[in-house]
Amino acid sequence: MLTKTRPLCVCLVLALVAGRVGAEAPALRRLPLNTYRDKMQGAWLGQMAGVGWGAPTEFKVRGAIIPAEQMPAWLPAMINQHGNDDCYVEMTFLKTLEDHGLDVGLRQAGIDFANSTYRLWHANQFGRENLRQGIAPPDSGHPQFNAHADDIDYQIESDFAGIISPGLPNQAIALGRLFGHLMNYGDGVYAGQFVAAMYGEAFFEANAVRLIESALRCIPAQSQYAEMVRDLLQWRQAHPDDWQHTWRLIEDKYHQDPKYTHGLCSKPGGEKAYSIDVKLNGAYILMGLLYGAGDPDQTITIACRCGQDSDCNPSNAAGILFTTLGAAKIPPKFTQELDLRRKFSHTQYTLPKVYEVCEELARQAVLRAGGRIEKDAAGAEVLLIPVETPQPSALEQSSVPGPIADSRFTRAEMAQIKLFGQESRSRRGNRSGSINDGDVSTFVVTFDGQRAEQDWYALTFNVPVTVLRVRFAHGAAFHNGGWFDTSAGRPLVQVQRVAGGPWETAGELDSYPATTAATPSDLKPGQISTLWLAQPIQVVAVRVVGVPASGDNPQQAFSSCAELGVDMAPKAHNEP
Repeated sequence: MLTKTRPLCVCLVLALVAGRVGAEAPALRRLPLNTYRDKMQGAWLGQMAGVGWGAPTEFKVRGAIIPAEQMPAWLPAMINQHGNDDCYVEMTFLKTLEDHGLDVGLRQAGIDFANSTYRLWHANQFGRENLRQGIAPPDSGHPQFNAHADDIDYQIESDFAGIISPGLPNQAIALGRLFGHLMNYGDGVYAGQFVAAMYGEAFFEANAVRLIESALRCIPAQSQYAEMVRDLLQWRQAHPDDWQHTWRLIEDKYHQDPKYTHGLCSKPGGEKAYSIDVKLNGAYILMGLLYGAGDPDQTITIACRCGQDSDCNPSNAAGILFTTLGAAKIPPKFTQELDLRRKFSHTQYTLPKVYEVCEELARQAVLRAGGRIEKDAAGAEVLLIPVETPQPSALEQSSVPGPIADSRFTRAEMAQIKLFGQESRSRRGNRSGSINDGDVSTFVVTFDGQRAEQDWYALTFNVPVTVLRVRFAHGAAFHNGGWFDTSAGRPLVQVQRVAGGPWETAGELDSYPATTAATPSDLKPGQISTLWLAQPIQVVAVRVVGVPASGDNPQQAFSSCAELGVDMAPKAHNEP
């Protein structure tokens, strides 16, 4: 009897186990790939439209509402924001993910950001300077090293993290921990996680209140940024038809109250008082979404008219709104003059290439989260995305920061970081280019049709740096010169220890080829010569000095340089 019933028992057990497994399988949300593409493209177009429309007003009105008559009219050419830092800075992070994958480490992200060449301000500027000085993340964004840790920076550039995380709040949170800590801390990081989470949910949800409530679950409830979000939801409910009344409530608490604004850029409160605080400007993003009622013009203009950083805030707001709409439903006035061939500054990305990279990363993200990519009955691809419970980051507050991580780049990591300084040379020459852009295909010359006893190329740094190695890249040789004549000795490396101080010879570029005034030997374009210093030297400037060559015209002489750079020693823990 027992023998006969065992198979039945086994079947029952297996059925129960299978049922339990089925019950525990995560719910899935379906997102057709074509819908993802449409909304992802809308997200980027919204950013460009918002920042383009708001750009003429940026920081012109502070602590006051921009009068309606002072709002610029939309011009179709405003969509082409390829040269705007509110677009291209986040593309550095996108490139890091493209090159190194979604599992890229914090330190590699820091190295890539340190090697960016564009101008920066506030938390971005100080975070990057920390990285270049060897302070690795997360310390590069810690208040002990970065007094702008609560500034708006990662909030501005966090859009990409949500665009590649459709319905994946935990990836938006993780990307914020990764990239946000390069320059921010506490609310400065949470703001970007919150904005990215709104983007991610906007692939499924169009209602502004529900979008905001969903993203609110992605940041620590005890943070001041979360408090600001709750305030905005409550004030919008209490004053649904009067956004200017809500603006005054924001001003009272998040601009005038010193408990809620750090006052780094100005003292809290008052008309004309400048603030780059992330909570105040984050509130203006929500103003556009909550009071814009899904209308593109109203969303952008309300976020803009709140003042302060009045191009960044409408950029975030419009990016989120346009994600809900999708590119196909964006009013034609926003896209009729869109240039799809132009590259974004400091990148190799055109807008179509950005679309391509985002789609590939989103595919990887869905699979990485345990989702699937299937085809429907018509053969079209569909993203099956697991429903996630958000896991917010641990609470950290700039007002009472936790301990630093004592994170420093190793010597090998520092060797990967280029140093950027102000470049100069002994003679202007007749070729535009740069010796400090990381590109050996761009070079400068000292040609002016005259002879010179010596030429030099220099970099002057805005802070003292400790140098291990100096690198010089030759530009190009021409029939009448363009190289150093080493007949009497190879080019010298000289350093300046203090601003305005004497130049001291640290050594020579002994790997520079043997040349004469007439012949460059086998010197190749972009060829690099280096000097390893016997011991690290702290300097404020470095230069390479040599004798210019004349080629086939001894009546003149000149040299060329493609790159001048240094490798730095890691900063000691007790250095400022």
